[in-house]
Amino acid sequence: MTIVGRPSVGASMLGGSIHVTPNPCRHAKAHIVHCWSGEDATAGIVAVVGAGKMGLPLAAQFATHGWSVIAVDINPEVVATINAGRSHVGDEPGLADLVSRVHAEGLLRATLDAAAAAREADVVVLIVPVMLDAEQRPDYRYMDAAVASIAPGVHAGSTVIFETTLPLGDTRQRFAPALEAASGLVADRDFFVAFSPERLFSGAVLENLAVYPKLVGGIGAASTDRAARFYASVLDAEVVAMSSSEAAEFSKLADTTYRDVNIALANEFARAADLHGIDVQEVIAAANSQPYSHIHQPGIGVGGHCIPVYPHLLLARAPGLSVVETARRVNDGQVDRALATLDPLVGGLAGTPVLVLGMTYREGVKELAYSRAIALIDALRAAGARVSAFDPLLADEEIRALGAEPWHWGEPGPFRAIVTQTADRAFAALDAAWFPDLRAVYDGRNSLRALALPEDVAYVGVGVQASTRTLAGG
Repeated sequence: MTIVGRPSVGASMLGGSIHVTPNPCRHAKAHIVHCWSGEDATAGIVAVVGAGKMGLPLAAQFATHGWSVIAVDINPEVVATINAGRSHVGDEPGLADLVSRVHAEGLLRATLDAAAAAREADVVVLIVPVMLDAEQRPDYRYMDAAVASIAPGVHAGSTVIFETTLPLGDTRQRFAPALEAASGLVADRDFFVAFSPERLFSGAVLENLAVYPKLVGGIGAASTDRAARFYASVLDAEVVAMSSSEAAEFSKLADTTYRDVNIALANEFARAADLHGIDVQEVIAAANSQPYSHIHQPGIGVGGHCIPVYPHLLLARAPGLSVVETARRVNDGQVDRALATLDPLVGGLAGTPVLVLGMTYREGVKELAYSRAIALIDALRAAGARVSAFDPLLADEEIRALGAEPWHWGEPGPFRAIVTQTADRAFAALDAAWFPDLRAVYDGRNSLRALALPEDVAYVGVGVQASTRTLAGG
């Protein structure tokens, strides 16, 4: 693919939805070379450190373009599964078949030995978590360990690329010096170090890899060039060579923080809509009918590995950004707002049986990272409620581990309140007759607007009222 200095592609925001057609593969068949140095139509050996929900699809993608791929993970079961030609990631369309194919072709294998993999590889891509500690500061325990594990294998000509979202400056100031100290080599002269953010959405990773421009920034011109050439050889999307690793790091933080701020604004719009008896979803759909507006949807909160985390990574290097700080407070405060609304509708939450629907951070994705269901259950229990929960992706023991009693779909229940935390389509088939004591439904994702409810059961959405829920946007 072409390497450019600025993205030449984009998507219209018209109507608030985006769909881009994946790019076809136009690569010539590559031949594997010893000591890969970026020549066209050549491939080498790449180690992908962290073979999880994003790392394994990357490894498979690289292998489809002729690279010999070593997946590195600390979990022996993950390594054994990959070496058997199977994917341990069960909810990514197309991935199982792809892993099976490239393994059968001899292009994908796995190991626990990161140093040996780095020693053999021309390129090392790291994609392990940097999350938050209890004080909302960057938690480097996994990334520091990963860097230390590959450092003995870094050699002259190595290219080390970080795909994990990082605070500004970490590629250059934290990790490049660590690799230099361990290897005795000079970064951007003897070996190359770059940052290239993953821009992937669970459930559509392989499609995303063929669509979104790949942003790449090195700690110097040589590192940028080598990393950009690598991605141009393995991706069908446009590769954007940015001015620095810091610019590339910031691009990811800006992207995700924008979404957090946008959602917070939508939540504020929902408050205004409630004050005036207006359907916020009708308003958002109308506003987004021209291409300069792309207002997101309000809800009970924001979960996942990215949006609740990365604004804090930005604030770690740029403290005092008031809009960013406010957005985090607004979005994290949505659970408390929900309980304050629900409490009077059920005559007080103390002793009240409440059913929470949806435990994962997003429907259809079995991932609990920063799920607002966890905060919701904690807050309900603190208010004295008796909490039960259901999620089609979770087993009973997984729900109990989160502090709720499992409820089974279709069973009669004593619940006086139901709160939706995800917008799973299955919840639309909920039958209020199962719950003779039901008094209120708090629709945390505005996804049950059409649900039939008895007249004595209150419906409350986020910026959607009982009087407006049958209007446009349902």
